[in-house]
Amino acid sequence: MSLDAARAVADAVLYEGYLLYPYRASAVKNRSRWQFGVLGPPRAAAGEPSGMAMQCLVRPGSHGTVTIRLRFLQLQHRGVRATRPDGTQEAVSELVVDGATVLTWDEATEREIVLPEVPLHGDRTYSVSVPGGADEEPLGDAGRVVRRRWPLTAQVRTTATPDGALTRLTVAVTNTHPDPVPRPDAAVRHSLLGAHLLLEARDAVFVSLLDPPPDAVAAAGRCRQDRCWPVLAGPPGTHDLLLGSPIILYDHPRIAEQSNGNLFDSCEIDEILTLRVMTMTDAEKAEARATDPRAAAIVDRCDAATADDLDRLHGTRHDPGAGSVLIAGVRVARDSLVRVRPTRRADAQDLFFADRVARVTAVVEDVDGATHVAVVLLDDPAAELHDWYGRYFYFAPDELVPLAPVPGEGNES
Repeated sequence: MSLDAARAVADAVLYEGYLLYPYRASAVKNRSRWQFGVLGPPRAAAGEPSGMAMQCLVRPGSHGTVTIRLRFLQLQHRGVRATRPDGTQEAVSELVVDGATVLTWDEATEREIVLPEVPLHGDRTYSVSVPGGADEEPLGDAGRVVRRRWPLTAQVRTTATPDGALTRLTVAVTNTHPDPVPRPDAAVRHSLLGAHLLLEARDAVFVSLLDPPPDAVAAAGRCRQDRCWPVLAGPPGTHDLLLGSPIILYDHPRIAEQSNGNLFDSCEIDEILTLRVMTMTDAEKAEARATDPRAAAIVDRCDAATADDLDRLHGTRHDPGAGSVLIAGVRVARDSLVRVRPTRRADAQDLFFADRVARVTAVVEDVDGATHVAVVLLDDPAAELHDWYGRYFYFAPDELVPLAPVPGEGNES
């Protein structure tokens, strides 16, 4: 289970930036993708550096070993070919088949290379080879889709060096494509995309470099990183998994349980992106679906989102007691009327709410135990829409003045 939890985060790293909102091939920002963890061919005229390396600390047992998983995406070009009247075929940017559009596009396929168990002493070198290939998908009489992949080669080097009672493990990955690559588009075809490392220790434990124990502080300061940052992975309290990420993370990163699926956007905010997808026109959604199967899944998931789904994206909340709070001796709960008196924040928007009447929609408690009152303004023309989406304004109890108790309840002293 720990490995599954770490793999979920690793998958998010793998697809970070794979396809950015608005998830359409025509979007300018989606013509320059593959932003993280790109190991380019060393003889490319232009492109990304060919290597990355990380150093981590391990507290070994008597027979400690580490299993290394090198994970990345391999570019896969999806080329669309249309059948001409004379029966020959030509490459086209798009083709409509039975009312559905098929686009020429660069996809990617996942790769995971599991290396033999690495002993925690000495040096090791491992060669990695991923073959190219091509697959064809017929499109009836209209044409066909040809998916092509180019071969990849890489080298993984490990060095285990004693550092007091600890072992400093260096893992370096280098793209070893042998041929010159003159064009940037060709360089991407021979690159490891979204490359990262997932390490699993046996008869050994990893030591946090972000918060090292006292006996590891000096050793942690001697570790050096090159485009790859190691953090403890898996659930909090575990030390047998480590993620070497091209994105700087914290120890024991995890996917928010409220997330309904990957959105591929840097620093993604699920609720905002979901709402933005829902505002796309039918034509824009059709292009997104035609761009990539993963984009189609995002659009379908957002279209199917319910009010409860969107409400969960606000974050974790807990109703205190019966979902009510005592304000100036009045029990305030759902459907209570209050006057808003913002005092805690210097938010310009809050100033427009001053002295306006609002209806309480919920009284909630955050993960730190603080109570917040969710409201909609009575004179807001979009109040019903906010209620449907579950998008409320939140105020502290002392920023509200009760106007009436909950029906059936009196004041309390």
